[in-house]
Amino acid sequence: MASITHSEWSSDAAYSASAGAGVSSSNKPDITFRRLPFNFCAVSLQPFTTPVCTADGTIFDLDNILSWLHKHGTNPVTGKPLSVNELITLHFVKNEQGEYTDPVTFKVFTNNSHIVAIKNTGNVFSHDTVERLNVKAKVWTDLVSDEGFGWKDIVTLQDPHNVDSRNLAGFKYIQDGVSTLTPEQQRERGASVNKSALGNAAKVLKSEGESSPSLKPEVGKYLSRPPPKPSSGSSTLNKSSSNSTSEAEPAHTSKSLSTKPTALHTTGRAAASLTSTGLTPYTSNALAELSQEEYLLKPKRVKQKGYATIKTNHGNLTLELYTEYAPKAVWNFVKLAKNGYYTGVMFHRNIRNFMLQGGDPTGSGRGGSSIWGKPFADEWAQSPLSHDARGILSMANKGKDTNTSQFFITYRQCPHLNRKHTIFGRVVAGLDTSLCSIEDVEVSDPDKRPLEDITMEEVNVFVDPFEEYLKELGEKERDERAKEEVRKAGGTEDERVTWTGKRIRTGDNEVEAANVGKYLGNGDGRKGEVLEEWKEALQEPIKKKARGGGGFGNFDSW
Repeated sequence: MASITHSEWSSDAAYSASAGAGVSSSNKPDITFRRLPFNFCAVSLQPFTTPVCTADGTIFDLDNILSWLHKHGTNPVTGKPLSVNELITLHFVKNEQGEYTDPVTFKVFTNNSHIVAIKNTGNVFSHDTVERLNVKAKVWTDLVSDEGFGWKDIVTLQDPHNVDSRNLAGFKYIQDGVSTLTPEQQRERGASVNKSALGNAAKVLKSEGESSPSLKPEVGKYLSRPPPKPSSGSSTLNKSSSNSTSEAEPAHTSKSLSTKPTALHTTGRAAASLTSTGLTPYTSNALAELSQEEYLLKPKRVKQKGYATIKTNHGNLTLELYTEYAPKAVWNFVKLAKNGYYTGVMFHRNIRNFMLQGGDPTGSGRGGSSIWGKPFADEWAQSPLSHDARGILSMANKGKDTNTSQFFITYRQCPHLNRKHTIFGRVVAGLDTSLCSIEDVEVSDPDKRPLEDITMEEVNVFVDPFEEYLKELGEKERDERAKEEVRKAGGTEDERVTWTGKRIRTGDNEVEAANVGKYLGNGDGRKGEVLEEWKEALQEPIKKKARGGGGFGNFDSW
């Protein structure tokens, strides 16, 4: 007969029909486990604002850990001695939704991400990024600051395979029941309770405060709450939409209605997030918003012409600017002139019977910068203008799409310059006086530089086409708002009619009845009456002709 020995049923490998293997060992889950999110301070148990960490990767908020160290001088999690000099300042990167991300791959950090930091720089990365781009590639420089580091400088902030390091039950100060409130927080909480209005409960609170001054700290109020809703800057999808998401899943979408002008193309965020796991998911193909400058610089949008005067030491040249066909060139010229960029600049090239060139502050013909600080594109592709007369104002360049601040004025027709240079204006005053005087200035033979200085003393813009357009647009919007208010109020006095289309007469000093209806009077029988109906009421009813006797009648006497 088989028997079970004492060592068999009492060992860890014991077996029973109801419990299976390991019946004697404790296989129950740890119900005390409570995980601290990666973006929470280990002392205050609330989201950090100025994160710092220790060499073992425990994250604190700077204000909270300084208060603790001033009072205790130990690590609140491990209980070991800790000084301020041992703290490492962390540099987290956030995306436009306020989420912490990897600065290289832009992958959003979660409570299951493997997060590391570089000790000597404090920059925070995903472990996968450092592993692939630093460790395996053997490039031991910080991916953000290019500072060198070693293997020992990699500090693990969160490891999903080692969740015990984030277990609140293992924190030393929680096990000891030490309060982590700063003096300011204690005063705030004490001030929020009116003990004089508690009656007998005030005595209980007072006795508890005297008997146990160090109470167990509260677990952060954010730990028991659901994740915060998305900010107002990113709206969630409509529940009735086919692409709708649940409230627990934040859907990063753009606003459907915007006061700003929009382009004809989308932002491209939905497509980019669909093809890349490192980007924040977007589920809405919202149109890209345009800035005021982008809106105004669309060709043929601003059709007002601008006017400016170049005051030179040989006379004045009045320019007419063609905003409709070259908005970027006109914008560039107007803004530079208003900023005083052309003041004191010389015309460095003067070729008789060809053209006059200037706009380079260096005077060498190789300098100059646009208002954007970089060259801008040509605009002759859709322009009907051509170099067909004297006094044409055009952009000088070094090739395709290399326009900056230099321009030239023609002395004659130059058809060979068409579709090579952007025309943005012409001279309308000073052609036969100032321009002729400038053309007659003697020049050096090889480089055609004027022997006598031709200086732009000042460039005045007295009609800015873009300001005129915005002014006209604002007036039009005000008129439309006024008309809309009149329409909502029921229209003007002459336009007020009944539902049948008949006009209503109202006295100058009378007020229409608002209680019963605007078509009913107030007791005098005339107020708010319809003219046609009033005339009809004055007419006497037409009497019917009495039918003559004869015949059998209606048989009443029968």
